[in-house]
Parts: sequence; structure tokens; C-alpha cells
Amino acid sequence: MAIRPAATVTSRISRRAGAIAPSATLAVDAAYKALQAAGEHVIGFAAGEPDFATPEPIVRAAQAACADPALHHYTPTAGLPALRAAIAAKTMRDSGLSVEPAQVLVTNGGKQAVANTFAVLCDRGDEVLVPAPYWTTYPESIALAGGVPVPVPADERTGFRVSVEDLEAATTERTKVLLFVSPSNPTGAVYPRPEIEAIGHWALERGIWVVTDEIYEHLVYGDAEHHSMPVVVPELSDRCVVVNGVAKTYAMTGWRVGWMIGPADVVSAATNLQSHETSNVANVSQAAALAAVSGDLSAVAEMRAAFDRRRRTIVAMLDAIDGVRCVEPDGAFYAFPSVKGLLGRELRGVRPETSAELARLCIGEAKVAVVPGEAFGAPGYFRMSYALGDADLVEGVERLGSLFAEARP
Repeated sequence: MAIRPAATVTSRISRRAGAIAPSATLAVDAAYKALQAAGEHVIGFAAGEPDFATPEPIVRAAQAACADPALHHYTPTAGLPALRAAIAAKTMRDSGLSVEPAQVLVTNGGKQAVANTFAVLCDRGDEVLVPAPYWTTYPESIALAGGVPVPVPADERTGFRVSVEDLEAATTERTKVLLFVSPSNPTGAVYPRPEIEAIGHWALERGIWVVTDEIYEHLVYGDAEHHSMPVVVPELSDRCVVVNGVAKTYAMTGWRVGWMIGPADVVSAATNLQSHETSNVANVSQAAALAAVSGDLSAVAEMRAAFDRRRRTIVAMLDAIDGVRCVEPDGAFYAFPSVKGLLGRELRGVRPETSAELARLCIGEAKVAVVPGEAFGAPGYFRMSYALGDADLVEGVERLGSLFAEARP
């Protein structure tokens, strides 16, 4: 007797997984590395990671952890108790936000902190306000959680910062969450305290949750200052989740340790979720993170000085190229120049009409890898990380300048 299939299978891949866009930043970085492996001298402005080694005391802590039998086994999903306590202490030290260790969940990098947060906050159809330009992962994490990302655009006229009026205009009866990022990836925008206060009070009055990503908290320049929204508006704390990690501050992108901080019920729900997805973060990485957050900030001070020097260099060089305009970023390690003045112009036999097409021309003709603005919800721009060596930075922008000088009407 033949057995009939229970249902007709129309696709090998689920709709949810099939709808995910690949990470454009990692895709460009992969293309850059493939050309490097083929022997090409390619200069990459794509990867969002410091070009420094992890500080030696952190590495030594990891080496010691490898030899500790207690760390050869499962540990609590929410994180090593000592690390959760240290993250709570570090948060108070660095931003003034007072939290209990029980409000901390240690995650596999900042990306899992973002994914966990939206998974426990969003039901199907809930809308999340996402100021644009935005990091490529945010909309995908929201959509995977069943939420609906609602871009709220900003541009160089406002320093890539959205206002209360912008947010109000995008709000509907289905709005549940505001994503707030300062300093910003990809623009480097840093919100001044009065603007953070205004947005925080607006969210409070609206009854909207705030998810604030503070992973670039220590990378601010000049007169800019980082302010944590739940510190500026403490009444918001019960409806606010902070995500962070060691990746940028301590040059630890490969160690994969992040965290989320929030109300106890939210963190408990996220811990339950993580217990079925990944369980605890690798114990050796947790030991390294403990050394990082318990130590001083001297390493990040050295990195910040180098980034600040490169920031000023890249902005001056980009702004000197005909057809390119670049707002000076106040934080993170990205420049976000407009290349709209080059679109539609003849260049090496083609007329790129989008920043994505122009980016392909850059890597093909100049051997320079940049990420087009389309990846961040902002066509007409490039994201260019200045977390690379000074000599490569200068040569890379010079190559772009030489290529773009050939552009004709």
C-alpha cells in the first residue's frame, strides 16, 4: 500500500530562512580576501573590526582557562557568574547604569544579543522603528523574530540623526520597539545628550520599548560623548534593553562574546531561548572577556587615538575628490561618504547608476573594497571602515581618487 506524503513540499528551504539577505559586509570582505588569496594587492575598507591584536593580558587569561578543568564542561547558559558580575560592574563604571548580574545574559557575540532581544520582544506583525542608515543585521534579526522593520531615514543634512518628529511620523498602532544606536554603524553619528533625552521621553510617553546598541561606546572623538539612554532617562529602564560586547573595545571580534542587559523577565526569557539554541558561550572566550571587562581601558585609548588620526585623514582625502562628499563621523570607525555626484557618469566604459554598481567597479578596476549604501538602507553612499593601517588607508583612497578622476558626464 502506497504511503501518501502528508503535504506537498514546494520548497527545500523554509520561507523564513529563504528570505534572509546575506550579510553584505561579510560578502564584500569575502570577495576582498578571495582576491588577496589570488595574489592581488587589494585594499579593504569593508570589515568592521579593529586591525589591532587582542591585548596580551586577555590572551593570557584565555590560555590559563584552557588548562582549567572546571571550564572543560557545560557552564550556566546565562554566563559565568563572575563574568555577569563583572559586566554589571563595567556597565556602572563606563555608563553609569546600575544593574544586577541577574539582568545580564552573555551571548555568542553582539549579533546573538540582538537576535535574542528581538526574539523575546517581538510577536508577529510588531513594528520596530529602525533609523536608517542601519547595520545590515538589524532588519534581518527583526524579521526572523516575526517583527516588521520600519526604516526611519536620515541623511547628512541632520548628521544622520533622526528626530522625535521623524520617529512620530513613522509610528503606528503596531509600533512596539525603537532601535537606537549611538555611536552608529555605518555612519559614525553620535547623538548629543539633549536629543537622547528627547527621544527617550518620547518613547516613554508612547509606551515603546527601546533597544539600544552600545558596542561602540568607547569610540567617540573630539567633543562628542557617549550617553546611555537608560541613564539619561532612568524612567525608561523597565522598557529598555542594552546590547554590547567586547568585540570593538578590546579588539576581540573573533572571540564572540556579547551580552544583553534588561529587565529580569526579558533576560530570563532570552536565557531560556539561548538554552535551546547554543547553551553557554565558549568558556575560554568567557574567561578572556572577564579579563577584558575587569581591566582598564588603556588598550582602547591607544586604538581610539589611531582611529581618530585615520578618521581625519580619510574625511579630508574623500572630501577632496570631485563627486564625493563626506560628513566627519563623531564615533565608531566608519566614514560614510556620499558618492551621488559620481552616479550616471561614464567611468571605464560604464555608467554606474547605483552605489552598488560603483562599488563593483571600485573592486574590479581599483582593487579597493567598499560596502555600498544599499546594504544599509541608504543608496548613494559607501561605508568605508578606517580600521586599517595608515599606509593602506591613504593608498586606497588615492586609488579611488585616481579612478573617479576619469569620470565624465
